[in-house]
Amino acid sequence: MDTTQRTGQQRSADRRRRELLEAADRVVLRDGPQASMNAIAAEAGITKPILYRHFGDKGGLYAALAKRHTDALLDSLRAALDAPADRRERVEATLDTYLTAIEARPQVYRFLMHPAEGGQGGDQGFDVGKHSAPLLRRMGEELAQVIEERLDLGPGSQQLARVWGHGIVGMMHAAGDWWLGERPCSRAELVRGLADLLWGRLAAAGDKVGGPGF
Repeated sequence: MDTTQRTGQQRSADRRRRELLEAADRVVLRDGPQASMNAIAAEAGITKPILYRHFGDKGGLYAALAKRHTDALLDSLRAALDAPADRRERVEATLDTYLTAIEARPQVYRFLMHPAEGGQGGDQGFDVGKHSAPLLRRMGEELAQVIEERLDLGPGSQQLARVWGHGIVGMMHAAGDWWLGERPCSRAELVRGLADLLWGRLAAAGDKVGGPGF
């Protein structure tokens, strides 16, 4: 098989994988954490063994969906951090971007972050609980890198940036989860409250010399 044939086959495989992920997304939007491999295969018009062939198992499909949505969310968060505004406004915009994302697609959020209560038709759904921690860890590391690149935190800055990154992600996740379930206040009120909590140390830190600024 020559290189052209291999490249064509890879493009075809990548396109088919995207189509299957889009079918899975439609099921997740409808069923949330109750989404099952049976339902996803039916939505895609294929048999479940073919779905397994592309993703290996439920965990493989979950990981692919989690990467797809996490990549999109991280792109949005970076855009908020890079917006031409003062630091306080960008902090609030970043918090609001996260909350807007989970509010706009609550079924996707629940699928990514909450274990299924049990599927139907012999398919027990996705064991989401064991996968959500790595997703949050990835977000924490990404935010830590942004903080370390942009803020002058003094001695031990790399370790402190990781403390802040994981701490902020944990705060956003816990507060957002509570807010999405109970709606005790408006999104704007939650954003202001969380920004107030973060602001003291963030306001005092200087920009890192030679960095893109924060």
